[in-house]
Amino acid sequence: MRALIQRVKEAQVRVGGDIIGSIGPGLLVLLGVAPEDDEQIGAYLADRCAGLRIFEDENGKMNRSLTDVNGAMLVISQFTLFADTTQGRRPYFGNAAPPELAERLYESFKRDAAGAVPVQCGSFGADMQVSLCNDGPVTIMLEAVRNESGKITLR
Repeated sequence: MRALIQRVKEAQVRVGGDIIGSIGPGLLVLLGVAPEDDEQIGAYLADRCAGLRIFEDENGKMNRSLTDVNGAMLVISQFTLFADTTQGRRPYFGNAAPPELAERLYESFKRDAAGAVPVQCGSFGADMQVSLCNDGPVTIMLEAVRNESGKITLR
């Protein structure tokens, strides 16, 4: 499971011209799901996103997490995070999870994140327009995987 995280001053998502999710300061999380992902990987990644210390403390150091600053999370499904562009110029998306699995794990990720911080979200599978004011900018990619021994880690 991949999460492209952007620290934002504000962000919103629209579907059909209507705002369906909006946050003030916090994290915009673009979430991609792989076929081998499961709920435990999603829970691990949701916890890492909420606890990632990328907000400045009183000394200007990135030392505070989303939970520390009482920020919110806007979660958007993003299967294109698994695009393979090694062959030709047209991306191949076969490395992304099938829609049924991806939606189930997207919903699970949102529930897990909502246990720590306020969560807004997009609409799975919809044509969405996302706008944001990137803060910093700070943009970080996290990828949670299960290693050979079965332990969930970041790659």
